[in-house]
Amino acid sequence: MSERSLPPPLEPFPDERGGEGGVRAARERLRAAGVDAYTWSNAPGDRYGAHEHGTTKLLICAEGSITFLVGAEGRPAELAAGEGFVLPAGTRHAAVVGPNGCTCLEGHRPA
Repeated sequence: MSERSLPPPLEPFPDERGGEGGVRAARERLRAAGVDAYTWSNAPGDRYGAHEHGTTKLLICAEGSITFLVGAEGRPAELAAGEGFVLPAGTRHAAVVGPNGCTCLEGHRPA
């Protein structure tokens, strides 16, 4: 899925470097957006159950792919390496890791 077609209320990551994969690039992008990043990885097919955060999440998929299921309807938002989004605080979401696993970096801002 292109960042330009993210389901609401997701917003594209706020820079012009979309599609630039890799952990280093993702860390630089998040730092430039003003958040401290942390890295996490998952194996193919791993799942995260539906949940919400009390902060705004900025996330970039650095390697592999992951599909987020957003809102009560579970609208899919697939991210490939180099793609990212801003997830507003309080937005319900779940996730399913793609067939080659994923490494993502994220940071949070107060709501």
